[in-house]
Amino acid sequence: MFKKKPFFIVFEGVEGCGKSYQSKKLYNNLKKKKISSILTREPGGTESAEMIRSLILKDYFNKKIKEKFDKYTDTLLYLAARNEHVKNKIIPALKQRKVVICDRFVDSTLAYQVYGKKVSPNFINNIHKTILNGLKPNITFILKVSPTASKLRLSKRKIKNRYDKFDQSFYNKVQKSFLRIAKNKMNYYVLDSSKNDKVLENKIINIVLKHIIK
Repeated sequence: MFKKKPFFIVFEGVEGCGKSYQSKKLYNNLKKKKISSILTREPGGTESAEMIRSLILKDYFNKKIKEKFDKYTDTLLYLAARNEHVKNKIIPALKQRKVVICDRFVDSTLAYQVYGKKVSPNFINNIHKTILNGLKPNITFILKVSPTASKLRLSKRKIKNRYDKFDQSFYNKVQKSFLRIAKNKMNYYVLDSSKNDKVLENKIINIVLKHIIK
């Protein structure tokens, strides 16, 4: 039986891994079981955070501007969006004892900004201490995808953002970072999403139900 309680689930992985697709599937499956849930994303999730997301993406798409955001400016914008998201959406939903499903969270910042751009982890951790106040996901799904499957999915996207256009070597590096983050950690599930099929969908919902139904 589901005892109504706050529960925080995060999906992580490189572009084209299927995390947005699987997070939606999980949301719909919980809805069918009448388990109160919300589906959100980072960067974004609230009106103000989506405005910051737009600002970050515009900076990278505007080819006329030679001067781009410094990596610390870029990171601060992501953290500003997270602060708005946590304070105005995630925490209120958890207080209402809902299941919160989030497409990306702090591990993406570690994988992209720390391991990818070499931003100081202490810089990020110090800010997180204030804005997260101890908030951690109950479950994190790391979706691992083959380069072939990822490339095929990205090629089919009608609307692409800056992260959909990097070289395969970048995605390989980021995926290794996610696997490094998940290694030997409790409540992390590394799942192969190369097929991204019903089998994976069922595996995810079964893991979640084991945690939330007692």
